[in-house]
Amino acid sequence: MQQVLDLSFAGNDVLAWARAALWILGAVALMKFLLPVVIRRISRWAVGTTTHLDDAVVKALGAVRWWMVALVALYPASHELALRAATTRWLSSLATVAFFLQLALCASAFISAWFINLRQDSLEKDPSTTSALSILNFVSRVVVWAILLLLLLDNLGFDVNALVAGLGIGGIAIGLALQNILGDLFASLSIVLDKPFQVGDFVVIDDFSGTVENIGLKTTRLRSLSGEVLVFSNGDLTKSRLRNYKLMKERRIPFTFGLTFDATPEQIEQVPGAIQKVIGAQTQARFDRAHFTGFGGSSLDFEVVYWMLTPDYTAYRDVQQAINLGMMRAFAAIGVEFAFPVRTLVVGKQNPLAVSLAQTSGAQAAAHGVSPGA
Repeated sequence: MQQVLDLSFAGNDVLAWARAALWILGAVALMKFLLPVVIRRISRWAVGTTTHLDDAVVKALGAVRWWMVALVALYPASHELALRAATTRWLSSLATVAFFLQLALCASAFISAWFINLRQDSLEKDPSTTSALSILNFVSRVVVWAILLLLLLDNLGFDVNALVAGLGIGGIAIGLALQNILGDLFASLSIVLDKPFQVGDFVVIDDFSGTVENIGLKTTRLRSLSGEVLVFSNGDLTKSRLRNYKLMKERRIPFTFGLTFDATPEQIEQVPGAIQKVIGAQTQARFDRAHFTGFGGSSLDFEVVYWMLTPDYTAYRDVQQAINLGMMRAFAAIGVEFAFPVRTLVVGKQNPLAVSLAQTSGAQAAAHGVSPGA
């Protein structure tokens, strides 16, 4: 037995190799047997809780890979052996890379699970925040990977300060090259944080209008009233003048009409009251005012204002139709008619210009005592 223990391989005895192997096999055994038990226990406990933290922890533990743990175990294992300095440094670097890569995978899985659970909750409470959570999920994971990458390089012996300075110069060049893309990315964050509009809102942008379907990292998509999809870059949206009808609590509706000139003052006095009754019969509308505003070119002009109690555009069109029909019935009962443009043509046998000239010349001759026929 002692002879076996005294055997040497690559300058290390059997006990040294056994201790090194024990580190690696022990780490793999923990991964294969202990970690699944821990995950099952936390999963059962998470079922009875309302927090998302335990669910995210389960996802993070599920992202652990046994072969990465084995590579991490190379670090303590290498210190059990008398190896060349270059070999020890190489094994230590490999273990360091595996450690930070595994840490990044677990952190990324934790963040993704956290935001996915929040997104599912938001679908029930506030669907408009789903796009914001997706963007924050992406940005958070990018930040985590960037931080862990810098920590990895620092542990490998690289000059992180010089690297950051170099990245700053390179970042300026990349930023100039990707100015539009980065501008749209930051514009999407601005939209998410400031919330000028959300998914489901009906908006008007310049000559285009539609319902917001998706707010992405670079573009926002709208569904127009005619059915096609309108795609806008987020940078353009933040620079545009935008009207959001979803944020409107009430809709103010003004409209005008005209009645014929043969209406009597007594009939005109009845018109505002009749309009008030018609609008008051609509449960989704509130009467504001109705006035006889003046005399038009071919009509007696009226102006009416009422408020829609809902921002729904379809409801507004339905109410306006009901008001129009009610006005027609009410005006028929009063005895007044809607006016329309009228043009009167006077047709005679004689040329009006010739008659006017003849009358003028006759008047001048009479003034001089001369007969027109002379």
